[in-house]
Amino acid sequence: MTSPDGAGRRAARLLRWYPKSWRSRYGEEFAELLIAEISERPRSRARTADVVRGGIVARLTAAGLCGCTLEASAQVRASLVSLGCCVAIFVDLGAAMWSQLTIGWQWSEPDTAATTVAMVMMSAAMVALLGLAVAATVPVLWSAGSRLARGRHPGLLGPAALVVACAVIMFAGGRHFGNGWPGTGGHPWARQGLVPGGMAAFSWASTLSVSSYWAHPSALASFPAAELAWMALSPLAMAGLVVGAAALVRRTELSARVLDYETRLGTAACAAMAVFLGGCCAWIVDGGPGPRNLFHAGAIDAAGTVVMTIAFVAARQAARTARLGTARAR
Repeated sequence: MTSPDGAGRRAARLLRWYPKSWRSRYGEEFAELLIAEISERPRSRARTADVVRGGIVARLTAAGLCGCTLEASAQVRASLVSLGCCVAIFVDLGAAMWSQLTIGWQWSEPDTAATTVAMVMMSAAMVALLGLAVAATVPVLWSAGSRLARGRHPGLLGPAALVVACAVIMFAGGRHFGNGWPGTGGHPWARQGLVPGGMAAFSWASTLSVSSYWAHPSALASFPAAELAWMALSPLAMAGLVVGAAALVRRTELSARVLDYETRLGTAACAAMAVFLGGCCAWIVDGGPGPRNLFHAGAIDAAGTVVMTIAFVAARQAARTARLGTARAR
């Protein structure tokens, strides 16, 4: 037999597998059941595994990645937040890989068809993802701005300020450090104009933190202090932008029509992500280093592709759950 205090502590540890929202609603009852069962049967791997499985499912449900136990509108919001976070991770890593290719593209024509195809696919997908991001942002900002203007802003002012501040930091830093883009002054050739120079420079500057130089401190120490500071600050600003946007989506009252519109955009974003991933795989598997090693795919690119694949799979699941939620709402 286990003492009541010991059983209570073990039950409290097991309850941590469940999200806070679930614990506040069902935690007291569930804890009592666990304490009673632990007191009678102190050791049970099956019980622990069942609690862990239930907690993971509850967390995935709260994130909008599975299940239909939430209210329809709440499910769509949760799914859209998860979808947006996955897309943000994908775009950040994808932009770093794409900007690496654009530098080589400015200086020389690739010597393999795979690299050329990859460049076309990744460029088209990147433009599509950025366009979809803008289209998805406008209704949310309009709704949040309208509520703020009317003085109805419970919980909106902080996330809105965070989004604006982080967006200003990313824009200012991207514009400033984009002036040092290594693709400037490349050698002209027939299809060099496929990539807009300004967009490529901004993408490169915004993703300077995604670099293998972190594993080489001696080489990193030779960077200018301002660039090192930007490499440390930009991921924090990007994370703040995503966190603030997620809070706005959760707290802003969005109509069923807007939620349906956002869900359709999320589905289109998944299609663009699939195209981008196809280009990445073509480049890494069969692209070759190219002239002067300009198109070399390193270990960080392979690792980034793995992370983007995971983000893509999660985004597809979130989009599917969001579609189920919009169907229930209709």
